[in-house]
Amino acid sequence: MKAINIPLKRRSTLFNVLIDIAALGFIYMVPSISHLLSLPVYLIEPMRIMLVIALVHTSKKNAYLLALTLPIFSFLVSAHPALPKMILISFELALNVFLFFGFSKRLKRIFPSILLSIIISKLVYYLIKFGMIELAILNTGLISTSILIQLIMTLIFSGYVYVFYKKDILAEE
Repeated sequence: MKAINIPLKRRSTLFNVLIDIAALGFIYMVPSISHLLSLPVYLIEPMRIMLVIALVHTSKKNAYLLALTLPIFSFLVSAHPALPKMILISFELALNVFLFFGFSKRLKRIFPSILLSIIISKLVYYLIKFGMIELAILNTGLISTSILIQLIMTLIFSGYVYVFYKKDILAEE
Protein backbone atom coordinates (compact mmCIF):
# COMPACT_ATOMS: atom_id res chain seq x y z
CA MET A 1 0.00 0.00 0.00
CA LYS A 2 1.32 3.41 -0.96
CA ALA A 3 1.47 6.06 1.78
CA ILE A 4 -0.18 9.40 1.09
CA ASN A 5 2.29 12.16 1.71
CA ILE A 6 0.76 15.63 2.07
CA PRO A 7 3.19 18.51 2.54
CA LEU A 8 2.99 20.17 5.97
CA LYS A 9 1.77 23.52 4.55
CA ARG A 10 -1.11 21.82 2.74
CA ARG A 11 -2.04 19.79 5.84
CA SER A 12 -2.13 22.99 7.88
CA THR A 13 -4.31 24.69 5.28
CA LEU A 14 -6.61 21.68 5.13
CA PHE A 15 -6.95 21.69 8.92
CA ASN A 16 -7.75 25.42 8.88
CA VAL A 17 -10.42 24.86 6.24
CA LEU A 18 -11.96 22.03 8.29
CA ILE A 19 -12.07 24.25 11.40
CA ASP A 20 -13.66 27.03 9.33
CA ILE A 21 -16.32 24.67 7.94
CA ALA A 22 -17.04 23.40 11.45
CA ALA A 23 -17.30 26.99 12.72
CA LEU A 24 -19.70 28.00 9.95
CA GLY A 25 -21.74 24.84 10.46
CA PHE A 26 -21.95 25.42 14.20
CA ILE A 27 -23.03 29.06 13.78
CA TYR A 28 -25.57 27.96 11.18
CA MET A 29 -26.99 25.37 13.57
CA VAL A 30 -27.13 27.54 16.73
CA PRO A 31 -30.82 28.48 16.25
CA SER A 32 -31.76 24.84 15.64
CA ILE A 33 -29.70 23.63 18.61
CA SER A 34 -31.32 26.29 20.82
CA HIS A 35 -34.76 25.23 19.69
CA LEU A 36 -34.00 21.52 20.03
CA LEU A 37 -32.55 21.84 23.53
CA SER A 38 -34.94 24.60 24.60
CA LEU A 39 -31.88 26.46 25.83
CA PRO A 40 -30.58 29.83 24.68
CA VAL A 41 -27.28 28.56 23.23
CA TYR A 42 -26.32 32.10 22.24
CA LEU A 43 -25.59 32.74 25.94
CA ILE A 44 -22.42 30.64 25.68
CA GLU A 45 -21.12 32.94 22.94
CA PRO A 46 -20.91 30.48 20.02
CA MET A 47 -18.90 32.87 17.84
CA ARG A 48 -16.30 33.38 20.56
CA ILE A 49 -16.15 29.59 21.10
CA MET A 50 -15.22 29.17 17.45
CA LEU A 51 -12.79 32.09 17.65
CA VAL A 52 -11.03 30.56 20.68
CA ILE A 53 -10.81 27.22 18.88
CA ALA A 54 -9.26 29.02 15.90
CA LEU A 55 -6.82 30.89 18.17
CA VAL A 56 -5.68 27.63 19.71
CA HIS A 57 -5.75 25.22 16.79
CA THR A 58 -5.18 27.27 13.63
CA SER A 59 -3.21 30.29 12.47
CA LYS A 60 -3.40 33.97 13.36
CA LYS A 61 -4.71 34.73 9.85
CA ASN A 62 -7.43 32.14 10.22
CA ALA A 63 -8.49 33.54 13.61
CA TYR A 64 -8.88 36.96 11.98
CA LEU A 65 -10.78 35.41 9.07
CA LEU A 66 -13.29 33.78 11.42
CA ALA A 67 -13.55 36.89 13.61
CA LEU A 68 -14.55 38.94 10.61
CA THR A 69 -16.71 36.42 8.76
CA LEU A 70 -18.71 34.51 11.39
CA PRO A 71 -20.98 37.49 12.18
CA ILE A 72 -21.38 38.18 8.44
CA PHE A 73 -22.27 34.54 7.81
CA SER A 74 -24.80 34.58 10.66
CA PHE A 75 -26.33 37.77 9.29
CA LEU A 76 -26.57 36.31 5.77
CA VAL A 77 -28.15 33.00 6.80
CA SER A 78 -30.48 34.21 9.54
CA ALA A 79 -30.61 38.03 9.31
CA HIS A 80 -29.37 38.03 12.89
CA PRO A 81 -27.74 40.02 14.32
CA ALA A 82 -28.93 43.27 12.75
CA LEU A 83 -26.44 44.86 10.35
CA PRO A 84 -25.01 47.47 12.79
CA LYS A 85 -24.63 44.86 15.52
CA MET A 86 -23.06 42.41 13.05
CA ILE A 87 -20.41 44.99 12.22
CA LEU A 88 -19.88 45.66 15.92
CA ILE A 89 -19.48 41.95 16.71
CA SER A 90 -17.00 41.51 13.85
CA PHE A 91 -15.00 44.44 15.20
CA GLU A 92 -15.09 43.06 18.75
CA LEU A 93 -13.92 39.59 17.72
CA ALA A 94 -11.13 40.99 15.51
CA LEU A 95 -10.08 43.26 18.40
CA ASN A 96 -10.03 40.19 20.65
CA VAL A 97 -7.58 38.47 18.26
CA PHE A 98 -5.44 41.59 17.91
CA LEU A 99 -5.25 42.12 21.67
CA PHE A 100 -4.53 38.45 22.38
CA PHE A 101 -1.51 38.33 20.11
CA GLY A 102 -0.33 41.74 21.29
CA PHE A 103 -0.62 40.86 24.98
CA SER A 104 0.91 37.41 24.53
CA LYS A 105 3.97 39.01 22.88
CA ARG A 106 4.37 41.62 25.59
CA LEU A 107 3.33 39.69 28.69
CA LYS A 108 4.75 36.32 27.58
CA ARG A 109 1.98 34.72 29.65
CA ILE A 110 -1.03 33.11 28.02
CA PHE A 111 -3.74 33.21 30.70
CA PRO A 112 -3.59 36.95 31.40
CA SER A 113 -3.22 37.62 27.67
CA ILE A 114 -6.43 35.83 26.69
CA LEU A 115 -8.30 37.02 29.78
CA LEU A 116 -7.38 40.67 29.19
CA SER A 117 -8.04 40.44 25.46
CA ILE A 118 -11.56 39.14 26.03
CA ILE A 119 -12.38 41.61 28.82
CA ILE A 120 -11.02 44.65 26.97
CA SER A 121 -12.71 43.68 23.69
CA LYS A 122 -16.00 43.28 25.59
CA LEU A 123 -15.58 46.67 27.29
CA VAL A 124 -14.92 48.33 23.92
CA TYR A 125 -17.94 46.47 22.49
CA TYR A 126 -20.19 47.81 25.25
CA LEU A 127 -18.81 51.32 24.95
CA ILE A 128 -19.49 51.39 21.20
CA LYS A 129 -22.85 49.67 21.65
CA PHE A 130 -23.83 52.33 24.21
CA GLY A 131 -22.95 55.01 21.66
CA MET A 132 -24.95 53.23 18.97
CA ILE A 133 -27.97 53.00 21.30
CA GLU A 134 -27.67 56.70 22.21
CA LEU A 135 -27.47 57.61 18.51
CA ALA A 136 -30.52 55.39 17.82
CA ILE A 137 -28.50 53.16 15.49
CA LEU A 138 -29.44 50.19 17.67
CA ASN A 139 -32.79 49.74 19.35
CA THR A 140 -31.85 47.28 22.08
CA GLY A 141 -30.76 47.09 25.68
CA LEU A 142 -27.11 47.55 26.52
CA ILE A 143 -26.58 44.17 28.20
CA SER A 144 -28.55 41.21 26.87
CA THR A 145 -26.49 38.40 28.43
CA SER A 146 -25.94 38.48 32.17
CA ILE A 147 -22.54 39.74 33.28
CA LEU A 148 -22.17 36.62 35.46
CA ILE A 149 -22.63 34.31 32.47
CA GLN A 150 -20.17 36.41 30.46
CA LEU A 151 -17.64 36.23 33.30
CA ILE A 152 -18.01 32.45 33.58
CA MET A 153 -17.63 32.00 29.81
CA THR A 154 -14.59 34.32 29.79
CA LEU A 155 -12.93 32.21 32.49
CA ILE A 156 -13.78 28.98 30.62
CA PHE A 157 -12.35 30.36 27.35
CA SER A 158 -9.24 31.64 29.12
CA GLY A 159 -8.77 28.31 30.88
CA TYR A 160 -9.06 26.40 27.60
CA VAL A 161 -6.45 28.58 25.91
CA TYR A 162 -4.16 28.33 28.95
CA VAL A 163 -4.43 24.54 29.17
CA PHE A 164 -3.73 24.12 25.47
CA TYR A 165 -0.72 26.42 25.43
CA LYS A 166 0.57 24.92 28.70
CA LYS A 167 0.53 21.48 27.05
CA ASP A 168 2.24 22.95 23.99
CA ILE A 169 4.94 24.58 26.13
CA LEU A 170 5.49 21.37 28.11
CA ALA A 171 5.84 19.39 24.87
CA GLU A 172 8.65 21.72 23.74
CA GLU A 173 10.68 21.26 26.96
